Amino acid sequence: MSGNWKIAAVSVASIVLITVNLYLIEKKESKVERTVFVENWTKVKKDTITDTIQTNGVIKPVEEYDIYFDAKKNDFKKFLVKEGDSITAGSSLFEYKATELDALKASLEAEKTAAEGEKAGIEEYIGKLRSYQGTVTSEPEAAIDESVEKNLNIDITTSSSDLIKSNIEQEMYKQELEKNRLDEKVKMLDVQLSSIEEQSSAIVTTSEADGVVKKINKNLDNPIISIVSTNMAIEGYFSGEEMKKAEVGMTIKASSSDSKKALKGTIGRIHSYPAEEPSLKKDNRFPFQALIEPEGEETEPLLVGSKVNLTVITNEKAGVPSIPIEAVQYQKHPYIYKLTNKGHVDKHYITKGLKAEGKQEIIKGPSVGDVILLKPNVAVKNHSDFITPIQFEKVKVATYKKFTSREKVRYLLLGILEK
Repeated sequence: MSGNWKIAAVSVASIVLITVNLYLIEKKESKVERTVFVENWTKVKKDTITDTIQTNGVIKPVEEYDIYFDAKKNDFKKFLVKEGDSITAGSSLFEYKATELDALKASLEAEKTAAEGEKAGIEEYIGKLRSYQGTVTSEPEAAIDESVEKNLNIDITTSSSDLIKSNIEQEMYKQELEKNRLDEKVKMLDVQLSSIEEQSSAIVTTSEADGVVKKINKNLDNPIISIVSTNMAIEGYFSGEEMKKAEVGMTIKASSSDSKKALKGTIGRIHSYPAEEPSLKKDNRFPFQALIEPEGEETEPLLVGSKVNLTVITNEKAGVPSIPIEAVQYQKHPYIYKLTNKGHVDKHYITKGLKAEGKQEIIKGPSVGDVILLKPNVAVKNHSDFITPIQFEKVKVATYKKFTSREKVRYLLLGILEK
């Protein structure tokens, strides 16, 4: 009889359970109708959101210096470096002789000869003035040189001896000044000729910066020598879309199979004109250069030509409220569903911030720590009730066995009738 009682009790309970649930489901405006099954949820977290550009690049020298040579005015002698040589600022690169120096030298020598001849003529003239000056008093009727008489510009026959002496002294002073001017000119020409003599043997062109000799044009076509700097940079291309986000000064991170350490630096230069002429058939590519930050003397040398994976950080926000992107719903404005402590799913409009890496910054909306619903499988009504799956790992059989038969029935009925 006891066995039949147990079977009957279970059958009645099952019928009651099924009947009550069917009623609650079918009843209009039933709570069951507005109950949401929440399987996936998360919390608003304080996080760092980083927006980036992922691209590729290659290791190249930061700068290239070109050295030029004027073969029309100079006579090349020899190179003093070879391709691949490491050089420092001031290193000798090549020797040449300035062919125009010979013509300049001849011109300066002719000018010096003329100045010295003019100076000799003045000295001779000053001697004649002194000679005539001595005869003016003792021999008033003494013969006078025609050049002296002409330059004195006075009438010897009618002028007094004092006037004649005065004019002679003035003329001598004038000629002494001209002689001194010619002396200075000759000295200046001697300095110039001495300088030309020093240069005529060989002129050496030196480097203005440290670097490595990349190329030498032995046929003397310009640039005659190309020098690349020892500092390395990363060069690559941005697409048109990436150009809208990229700016000079942005932080970069790079990795290469040829380097054990990650590289850090900043964008140093972005070309605003595409690498190739714009065309409807091709996507535009804009060259850029990223400068690599040195990490001390122990930094391993970078191999020119190494390929790198480059990350450009275009925007970054740290310690901001963040949720997964799939939690955001859209109508006219973005919103999310918040799970309240009272068992409701409430709709909250939000103001979005930075979006990247599958995360969405919340400028205005739920706070850090609030529980929100991830993208639901069905439409959700505002202020609906919600239920969640049983977490079986938290259900202990030992606890269930401690319940009395009356408690088991009581909790079963509460679970059925509560909703």
